[in-house]
Amino acid sequence: MSHAVQDQRQRPVVTAPARRRAPLSHARMPRWAPAAIAAGSIAAGVGIGAAAGWESRTQWGMLSALIFVLATYAVTTKVENSRQAKDRVATSLVWVCFVLAVVPLASLSWVTVSEGLEVLDGYFLTHSMNGVLDAETGGGVYHALLGTIEQVAIAAVIAAPIGMLTAIYLVEYGRGRLAQAVTFFVDVMTGVPSIVAGLFILATWNLMLGFGPSGFAGSMALAILMMPVVVRSTEEMLKLVPNELREASLALGVPKWKTILKVVLPTAIGGITTGVMLAIARITGETAPVLLLVFGTKLINPNPFEGAQASLPLYVYEQYAVGTDAAVARAWAAALVLIAFVMILNLVARGIARWKAPKTGR
Repeated sequence: MSHAVQDQRQRPVVTAPARRRAPLSHARMPRWAPAAIAAGSIAAGVGIGAAAGWESRTQWGMLSALIFVLATYAVTTKVENSRQAKDRVATSLVWVCFVLAVVPLASLSWVTVSEGLEVLDGYFLTHSMNGVLDAETGGGVYHALLGTIEQVAIAAVIAAPIGMLTAIYLVEYGRGRLAQAVTFFVDVMTGVPSIVAGLFILATWNLMLGFGPSGFAGSMALAILMMPVVVRSTEEMLKLVPNELREASLALGVPKWKTILKVVLPTAIGGITTGVMLAIARITGETAPVLLLVFGTKLINPNPFEGAQASLPLYVYEQYAVGTDAAVARAWAAALVLIAFVMILNLVARGIARWKAPKTGR
């Protein structure tokens, strides 16, 4: 027994080799590196495009974007590692897609503002085209602006209540085949072209019932285009209302209709208002139904229920079709007024949504 213990004491102890700990940090690119790569890519793309004789700036931009993505991957792989390189490439692709989406919008806005401001003034906003020849300078857009406001307002009065009530039915009461049929037709109406809505009103209101062109006829066609947008936006907002609020109200003995009116709708009113405003902005620029049903006029017609009436999209189309310098200038100014009108609607929608948003405490 003593010899065994002695042999164990004399036997050398073999220790495992010490493992080298992996560093917790690795080399990273500086924050200014993406901007530097982007600047270099733009310079390289412009240089290669100019040397190759490309006259289109779009080709220069596409080449610069491709160089930026490839250079980002190469530099990141060299400095950091392949995993970080893939991550940066994905981020770069997102930024490239964002720029590709913003550049046409910014270019369109810049051209419209620069061309429209040459004619847009107080006289242009307060006068019509009565007595002004298409080839002459002068004239205004007041009759078209008045017609657009009246037609869009009537369409909103028709479509907003119907769309909201339809959405309330689908969310709060809709069960079975009827709800499925309503959902199906709402989806179908979402993809209906504007010219089809105009032809439907033309066939029923004008040809079958014998009514003449009017702003009200155009408003009915615009209401058809607006309704599915209101239904979908209101439906999504009502689905976001927590069921606990409904259950608490019903548990207190409140009828369901009063729960919807006093609890559900006030909670979702901000999003519903935003959806309605966006639907109004969507129909404001429609031209085809107005061309078929309203006809357009150079005179001021404040009565949308009788006689032809002008509108901003139709005014832009008519002036651009004339082709003279004065008419094209008026078309640009009217387009700027239309964009400003839609922008105001969007700002109002955002303001109402922020004002009516539920207050959350910490």
